[in-house]
Amino acid sequence: MLAQAKKKEAVIERRSGVALWRQIADRMRREIGEGVLGSDGRMPPEMALAERFGVNRHTVRTAIAALVQEGVLRAEQGRGTFVEGRKRLAYPIRNRTRFSEGLAGQSRGLAADLLDHAIEAAPIDVARALKLASGSPVIRLETRSHADGRPVSRARSWFDAHRFSGMAEAFERSRSITASFRELGLADYLRQSTTVTAQHADAGDLKDLKLSPGAIVLVTIAINVDTDGRPVQYSQTRFAADRIELHISGAGMEAGD
Repeated sequence: MLAQAKKKEAVIERRSGVALWRQIADRMRREIGEGVLGSDGRMPPEMALAERFGVNRHTVRTAIAALVQEGVLRAEQGRGTFVEGRKRLAYPIRNRTRFSEGLAGQSRGLAADLLDHAIEAAPIDVARALKLASGSPVIRLETRSHADGRPVSRARSWFDAHRFSGMAEAFERSRSITASFRELGLADYLRQSTTVTAQHADAGDLKDLKLSPGAIVLVTIAINVDTDGRPVQYSQTRFAADRIELHISGAGMEAGD
């Protein structure tokens, strides 16, 4: 298992500005995905990994702890470290994007919670996306979604406060944007556009998604419209890249740098 891994170049850049443990964690994650490391479900001993990467055991232990935190590995006291068998969830982004429908059949338990909400003056980008005058009142929701008990995404969404008064209360009751729209009189809506980028996790991701420093998140910026083409929601969603992958289809989808 480790002999196979040694065939792959294990270059660690000591002056790259990226912590050694993070580089090692990223390399191990990639090789686990390729079936080079942990192909039998068990990771090599810490000392063997430390020798391979040319670092001390503490650095390897930190890398392993990060991958355990991110759900890639599982540590069992007295037995060793094992590859976590759960695969990434496939989340489709299409003209009608719904969290529960998109992950149906892949998870035994889907849930969402409301982290924060407020009525505020629309920032320039929000006003532009919702086609409102700058400074118009909007409702901001901060939400988090879970699958099988693991947080997989956190989102910040804005809605026209006049049209969707009571959105926060509706979401607290239903834990669903779609159900909240329906309660407030909007029976259907469509995805107009989605931009996708990859970023390092920020402080909010570390806290709310239970990630470790340096983890990657997939960020979508989306505009949803009603059936008349009028914007109803502007959102920024951050997905834990180790737990979910985005499958994009349909018109109006864009990829960001």
